[in-house]
Amino acid sequence: MARTRIELPKKSIASFTIPVRITDINYGNHLGNSSLVEIIHEARMQFLSQHGFTEMNAGGSSLIMSELSIEFKNESFYKDDLDVKIFVGEVSRVSFELFYSISVVRNTLSTIIANAKTGMVCFDYIEKKVVAVPAKLKKILIP
Repeated sequence: MARTRIELPKKSIASFTIPVRITDINYGNHLGNSSLVEIIHEARMQFLSQHGFTEMNAGGSSLIMSELSIEFKNESFYKDDLDVKIFVGEVSRVSFELFYSISVVRNTLSTIIANAKTGMVCFDYIEKKVVAVPAKLKKILIP
């Protein structure tokens, strides 16, 4: 089976620290894959909030995640403080890519937990249709 390989863009645009909670731990005694998706979502929400946006109003449109890929690298455990860096990939007329590097520092060594990519589509819930990436959002994605 071919492994998913995620190549991160060169420069991150944001970084957040998100703790691993006891409820994030699965029966293998490490961070569960569903909880990692929630951590990626939290980082994206913090990024949007930093700019006065939400997923329901990101500069004039809502956002829908149309794609998710995760490349798992290492385990993470209860009480880890995960450093989540966000990067921007391709920006099209109606969508954009966000990349995530999730790591932890233990005993002064940084360990990559996972890399991820989400495809985000701009959407108007009233009209029920895909819309262009708003100028205000595009400005923070492509400074």
